[in-house]
Amino acid sequence: MTENRNATNQHDDESATEETPMNVHPRLWHIVRLSAAGFLAIGLTAMWHSSGDSKREHRLPIAPEEAPKGRPGGAAERPDAWLVDRSGQRRAFWYRQERVESRGGAAGEPERVLVPQPQPALQRDVMPSAPGTCEHGVRWGVACDQGACRGRARWADARPIPWEAFAQGEYVGPARTAHVPEYRLRVDDQLEFIYRLTRLESSTPYELNVGDQIRIESSIDPTLNRDLIVQPDGTITVLLLGQVRAARRTVEELRQTLEEAYKKYYNVPAITVTPLQVNTKLNDLRNAVDRRYGSGGQAQEVRITPDGTIQLPAIGSVPAQGLTLGELKREIDERYAAVVKGIEVMPRLVARAPRYVFVLGEVVNPGRYTLEGPTTAMQAIAMAGGWKFGGNLRHIVVFRRTADWRLVATKLNLNAALLGREPCPADEVWLRDNDILMIPKSGLLLMDDYIDLLFTRGLYGVIPAQFSFNFAKLSSL
Repeated sequence: MTENRNATNQHDDESATEETPMNVHPRLWHIVRLSAAGFLAIGLTAMWHSSGDSKREHRLPIAPEEAPKGRPGGAAERPDAWLVDRSGQRRAFWYRQERVESRGGAAGEPERVLVPQPQPALQRDVMPSAPGTCEHGVRWGVACDQGACRGRARWADARPIPWEAFAQGEYVGPARTAHVPEYRLRVDDQLEFIYRLTRLESSTPYELNVGDQIRIESSIDPTLNRDLIVQPDGTITVLLLGQVRAARRTVEELRQTLEEAYKKYYNVPAITVTPLQVNTKLNDLRNAVDRRYGSGGQAQEVRITPDGTIQLPAIGSVPAQGLTLGELKREIDERYAAVVKGIEVMPRLVARAPRYVFVLGEVVNPGRYTLEGPTTAMQAIAMAGGWKFGGNLRHIVVFRRTADWRLVATKLNLNAALLGREPCPADEVWLRDNDILMIPKSGLLLMDDYIDLLFTRGLYGVIPAQFSFNFAKLSSL
C-alpha cells in the first residue's frame, strides 16, 4: 500500500509540474477551461435566441383574416405589393395616403403607406421595381418619427415601407431637405467677390476726382488751350490764373469759375471744359481686382480672419462673421457706394471652413475626423473604425461647445442600436462641429486596468517574484 501511495504521489507531482499558463496547476487550469466553455455556450445560446426573436419581429404584424380579398371597388387590378403575413401566406396590398398618428397622439403629415383594408385609393403611385426584385421595392421595416424626442420604436412595430424607390439609382438617393435654413459665414470660410460695372445712369451730375483728365479751350485765345490732370491736392494749373480748385466740382461749375476768373483779361473769355478721362477711382478699383490675364475675371478671393472680418480694396475691413451672403452683399455695396459709384459686388462661397469631430475612448482608430456632411453619433463611431469589445455603449458621452464657447455635455445609450436590437434609437443624435464623442471603458475593463496597475506594474514591478502551488501535495496532507 505504501508503494502504491508513493507511486500515486509521484505521478501527481509529475502532472503538477507540466507546463501550464502562468504556472497554474493542471486541475485548476482544467476547471478554468470548463468554466470558459460554459460561459461561451450560454452566450451562443443567448445570441441564437435573440436572432430568432429579431426574425420573428420582422413578420407581418396583422392577422390573416385582415387581408383584403381583392381590389377595392371590385376592380380586378394587380395589387401594388404582395407581402407575407405571420402565417406565411401572401396577401395583397395597395397604396393610399393617410395621416399617421405620432406617439404623442397628434396627427402627422400625410404619408404613403400600404394598407390591407379594402378602401378606395386616394393616390396611386406604384414605385418601379428594382432589377431582380419583386413587390415594387417594398420591404417590412420601421419608419422612425422625426424629432429629437422621437419614441423608441421596436422591430415588432414593422410595417410595409417604400425601400427601393430609385432601384439601381439608390446610391444617388433623394434630394432631401437643405442642411440648414440659411448658411451664416464663420471664421476661415473662403469667399470670392466678383466685381461688375453697373453702367447705370446717375441722377446727379458727375463730380471731378483726383486723377481725372480734362481739356480747357478758349475760342478767343488759343494759347489758353491745354489738357490737364486733376492733381492729388484737387487743383489744376491754368495759364494766367495759376492753381484753381477742380476736385468735387462738376464740369459746369469749373467752367463758370474759369469764365469769371478770365474776365480780368478778356471781355468774353468763351471758356469750354471737356472731360477726357473720368471715373478714375473706379478704374483704380478695377485694376486692383483685375485677373483677366491670370485666372480670369474681375474678382478678389479673401478668407475670414479670426476676428470675423475681411479686407477689400478701397473699403478696408468689413465684418463678415455671422452674416449670410445676401447680408454681406448689401453691406459691401453700401460701403462701395460711399467711395465710388458704378460698381456692384457679388460674394460667392468658395470653400467652407473645415469642420471636425473628435472620437476617442474604446474605438479602433481614435482621432479627429472631418465632417463633410450631416453626421450622427453612430456614423462617427463607424468613421473611427467601430467600437472595441468592452466599450460601455450605454454611457457614451458627447461634449459640445456652444456659440459662446460654453461647455455642455450629454450621455447617449446606443447599446441596443449598435447591437441591432433597436431600429429607432432616440439617442442617435446629430453631431456638431468640434463635438467630442467618447466611449468609456466598461466596469470589467476598468477593474482589469486597476489590477494591472496595482499588481503587474506596481507590486510585481517592485518585488519581481513568482509563486506556484502544488495542489497534489496539498491534498495529500
